[in-house]
Amino acid sequence: MKFPIRKSPSPAQWLLILCILALLAPLSGFAQYQAGLEKRVTVKKLPNGLTLLICERPEAPVFSYFTIVDAGDANDPGGESGLAHMFEHLAFKGTKDIGTTDYAGEKIALDKLEDAWTAYDAEYRKRVQQDQQKLKELKAQFDAAEQAANKFVIPNEFTQIAEANGATGLNAETSLDATQYFWSMPSNRLELWAYLESDRIANPVPRQFYRERNVVQEERRMRVDSSPIGRLVEQFLAVAYIAHPYRRPGVGWESEISQVNATEAMAFHRKYYVPSNIVIAVVGDVDTTQALPVLEKYFGAIPSGPSPEPITTIEPPQTAERQVIIKDASQPLYLEGYHRPDYRDPDDAVYEAIQDIFSNGRTSRLYRSLVRDQQIAAEAEGFSGFPGEKYPGLFAFFVVPNPGHTPAEMRAALHKEINRLKTTDVTDDELAMFKTRARADILRSLGDNQGLAEELAINQLRYGDWRELFNQLKQIDAVTKEDIRRVANKTFTDTNRTWAEVDYNAPSQAEARPAAAPAGGAK
Repeated sequence: MKFPIRKSPSPAQWLLILCILALLAPLSGFAQYQAGLEKRVTVKKLPNGLTLLICERPEAPVFSYFTIVDAGDANDPGGESGLAHMFEHLAFKGTKDIGTTDYAGEKIALDKLEDAWTAYDAEYRKRVQQDQQKLKELKAQFDAAEQAANKFVIPNEFTQIAEANGATGLNAETSLDATQYFWSMPSNRLELWAYLESDRIANPVPRQFYRERNVVQEERRMRVDSSPIGRLVEQFLAVAYIAHPYRRPGVGWESEISQVNATEAMAFHRKYYVPSNIVIAVVGDVDTTQALPVLEKYFGAIPSGPSPEPITTIEPPQTAERQVIIKDASQPLYLEGYHRPDYRDPDDAVYEAIQDIFSNGRTSRLYRSLVRDQQIAAEAEGFSGFPGEKYPGLFAFFVVPNPGHTPAEMRAALHKEINRLKTTDVTDDELAMFKTRARADILRSLGDNQGLAEELAINQLRYGDWRELFNQLKQIDAVTKEDIRRVANKTFTDTNRTWAEVDYNAPSQAEARPAAAPAGGAK
């Protein structure tokens, strides 16, 4: 008779076990998971200041990485909004060695292109005595210089090399707080990845910068200028904040996007893409003893630089209610926000509880009240940490009225629910469900290599220790009904409120009338 061989549970099986434990015993499962994770995570700060995290997860022969740069749209210099976002678009354009047929020749062509832009831009910015003929000639010279530089480009070579070696999910994201880069790859390509990623950080080339700038301008037109929600959010933030960079749109102001140049972009990169401002986490089938020397070789070679100075602007306390009313021939909308502290605040978990109770699914208060019972709204939700979390943000509410109902009705119904939270304790079930969902959400985020890499990198960057991920669980478990009422009364006050709405305004006959076709018919 043969007895079955008993194998240790795989990481996925452990995750399932711990999810069950988390529901039965709130913190015991996490303590076991943390203890196991600590044995598999290695943190190494390189001499140049870059922080590496390696987590061994040998379940499958793949790994994922997550690079986070502590610079986002909020770090854009004055008059240069949109620069941080540009690096999301330039992320995989290549380096001095990848993406070009001849970098020496390309460098000369790029310098000429920058000179051509500088000359055109100088004439364009003249407020008096602008020479239209000269401007036209300078634009033609710029276009010719751009075409000359593009002749050296090997399109998508960086991406093709990565994907030819099994990379999946290549992507980059920019928020107001940070910029992230990530993908997954077979574990036997770890050294190739280290070369590609370190080279991308150390030796970027603003290749096709002005072409990508045009893409960003189109993105702004789509996400903001042509979107009622986009215009509402942009105007809302510009009023809710009067000093802090959170008042600027992440994609940038059109007048500034159209004027930023490659020289300014590279200055931004030199300032913020220094090793001391970067954390990289690698999770998967990696042997730390073998992988660490490889990563030290490539990432340790990135030149160090001074750590960028932090943003020192502090948003003044709001002392009066602010409002924005947009008249538009579109769906009515309502947005409301209240200033709250940043993620380091002791009450951060309490704000998460309020968000969950207001907005998590069809059992949430806003859905049941405004959508299901009163049937005055198609959508109603509250969310914390908007538009960012690194600096003091907003607890915001967004409501879409049903046909025949107005933003004013949404405001009244919303305030009724807010006042209820301020005056009456949440139920035992609401509080318990928040804690259960929060624990489950954290566990789910750790369920795959990419999610774990992201959590490790973000927590290491934010707190200086990835273990803070598990300390947050203690804060969640400690939230009480009294905390929720206290924070609600402290935050949701009239003088701390900014609201914005889109009111339907029928277009005039001239606006509604279709444009006449040109003579000879449309082409």
